[in-house]
Amino acid sequence: MPLLPFNWQIREASILASHAMHAIDSAGRVHAETPHPFRSPYQRDRDRIVHSAAFRRLAHKTQVFTEYPGDYHRSRLTHTLEVTSIARTLARSLAINEDLAEALALAHDIGHPPLGHAGEDTLNELLHKDGGFNHNRQALRIMTLLEHRYPSCSGLNLSQEILDAQSVRAKLPTAPPPLLETQVVDAADSIAYDTHDADDAIELGFVELDELLELPLVAKAAANVDSQHGKLDSLLLRRAVLHELIELQVAGLVTQTSARLHSLKNPSVEKIKEVSSDGNRIVSHDRTIQHGKEELESFLFQRVYRSDQVMQVRRQSQHTMRDLFFWYCEHPNTLPSGYFQRSETLGVPRSVADYIAGMTDRFFNRDAAHRLRK
Repeated sequence: MPLLPFNWQIREASILASHAMHAIDSAGRVHAETPHPFRSPYQRDRDRIVHSAAFRRLAHKTQVFTEYPGDYHRSRLTHTLEVTSIARTLARSLAINEDLAEALALAHDIGHPPLGHAGEDTLNELLHKDGGFNHNRQALRIMTLLEHRYPSCSGLNLSQEILDAQSVRAKLPTAPPPLLETQVVDAADSIAYDTHDADDAIELGFVELDELLELPLVAKAAANVDSQHGKLDSLLLRRAVLHELIELQVAGLVTQTSARLHSLKNPSVEKIKEVSSDGNRIVSHDRTIQHGKEELESFLFQRVYRSDQVMQVRRQSQHTMRDLFFWYCEHPNTLPSGYFQRSETLGVPRSVADYIAGMTDRFFNRDAAHRLRK
């Protein structure tokens, strides 16, 4: 018996709740396209993001530990995949659009420059007279201008819901209230980086697991592990506790969000936007978990992100980025042709920032060594 053609509209209608964003209701794309026979608009968005150059470069952009060799700690790409995994679980559990959540998660970090937050802060400082720099706004520039994969338009020509969600993340004044899918990805991002930065910090010797176990949320995860598995060796204990830390947050988020949705009495997408229009998030943790997350984040900020080792590397990275930025501003004709051409309308500083922001860590270091050699 031959297989019937896949119909994504029927599938979405059968599995998505009324509060989910249905692809059939999408506001479409800036440049209209012929519908695909078996991929929904959001599945096409996902594929365009995955095939973009900006996404591939995430493999060689680090988050925090830019100067620490090794294959264990996270890159922007592995973080993105972890966020996507959590976002899909949340979306499926809440009966919202998993394809849209997946596309949003895959795109959420594509605007990050090299050298972690040190790179972003430096570019923001250097562009203070030209509107500043923010990785979420840069992601929008990539989506709508800098990627050039289609003959009919610049950018990736993504669905309006992707652009709207990124506008929310960029905190643009014109951004609409966030869909549940947008809120789910933001929550997944927070869960992933809290937990995985803690894991990387232990692996690299910044902190000990025993120190983390003094934090209430981590202690709760450890208690759950102990009740399920008993005594474990140190490596297995660490992995089990960090896994349970994710599970605690995901389960709590699903429970809390489901209760809020139930209280809205058959909510629609428009109702979700109305409730979320004043900054309230329907997808959020209860007070206990949220307080525990804040304590964990404060601990990581003091012991890891502002540690002497990380701050020393940060200062060195910022110094090199400033020098390379000014070098390109003085030699704009050395920019790749597309960036050089855009500098005539956007200005040299913005085009230089666009170029540097697209570099991977290793390309940046190699290019700086070449350009700045004395």
